[in-house]
Amino acid sequence: MGRPMGPITSIGREARRAAGERAFGYFRDAGFVHVEPAILQSTAPFLDMSGEDVRGRLFLTAGPEGEELCLRPDFTIPVCLLHLQSGAREARYAYLGPVFRARAGAEGELMQTGLESFGRRDIEAADAEILGLALEAADAAGAGPLKVRIGDARVFDGVISALGLPEYWRRRVRRGVARGLPLEKVLDRGGLTPFSKAGVLAALERADHDGAKALVQDLLSIAGISTVGGRSPSEIADRFLEQAASRGDSGLGAEQMHALERFLSISGHPDAAARALRALAKEAGLAIDKALCSFEERTGFLAARGLAVDEFSYGAGFVRDLDYYTGFVFEAVSTDPAALKPILGGGRYDGLAHKLGAAQETPAVGAAIWLDRLKAEALS
Repeated sequence: MGRPMGPITSIGREARRAAGERAFGYFRDAGFVHVEPAILQSTAPFLDMSGEDVRGRLFLTAGPEGEELCLRPDFTIPVCLLHLQSGAREARYAYLGPVFRARAGAEGELMQTGLESFGRRDIEAADAEILGLALEAADAAGAGPLKVRIGDARVFDGVISALGLPEYWRRRVRRGVARGLPLEKVLDRGGLTPFSKAGVLAALERADHDGAKALVQDLLSIAGISTVGGRSPSEIADRFLEQAASRGDSGLGAEQMHALERFLSISGHPDAAARALRALAKEAGLAIDKALCSFEERTGFLAARGLAVDEFSYGAGFVRDLDYYTGFVFEAVSTDPAALKPILGGGRYDGLAHKLGAAQETPAVGAAIWLDRLKAEALS
């Protein structure tokens, strides 16, 4: 179970709602349809597809037939599920309401507004529209000047894949970098458990991936284990397989390590970053041209929309700690030096619908505004 929620004053709730209504007006006027997903949601999708930051802060409960439920921790997954139920090919949704995440010493009910776009094939233009609308809406809510940071999970995944890293290393690198860990810690091989030489890992080394994963999941099911530390059986199985695979692996080679370090050091103006990425791709022989073309085209759409691209900051290692992002990612923080957390964030998640049961991937991009992070004067 999550920790108890702290007290919420009616004045604070009403002020956040009013700020959210101002922001939501932008989304409604742009043609986004208002949706209100249920507050109680099935736990499984959040355990399987959210980052560790979300999984570890769920408020859990049980349904009348013992099914595992949680209070809605975000809107993206519930809105995607509603979209799949609608059967629509292309749709645009907006929302305004509470989400629930356990936070030490703070209230667990947070007010959020945002928008989600599904089905658009003009991906780069859709990315620019969503970020533009989110920034305009945040301004209407009283956010004030914001610093925008952008990244690209498609470029990130393309680089680590082109470097020839095995699947378990690709997952490990992305997960660690998203959490802000230094590369040397991400690649530290000293993190194997005391059971690294045990028979089960030795057996998994010799098994095919799908069969080994099924075996681990069956063992967990027999033991009656549904989650451990906020992780689903599927993810626990993946962790076992990573450890089994890494037992006989020599790690990254010197050239791979150098290229990866160089890639993660690229940051700054989007145009300058694109040039640096192309230079790296050429020198290291990385086949990431399609991802880079998309990156450059998106920058053009952002500028054409009138956004201050010259003030945006790109970071090669910025991929956000949510497992479902597949492309453009962004966040915006107040220019106030005391501000620590982003007021808005979002990105592209083309693979989420497929993971939730759709027959194929669906182009999708969205953004959320955290109304509790607005300054007090914005709420007055």
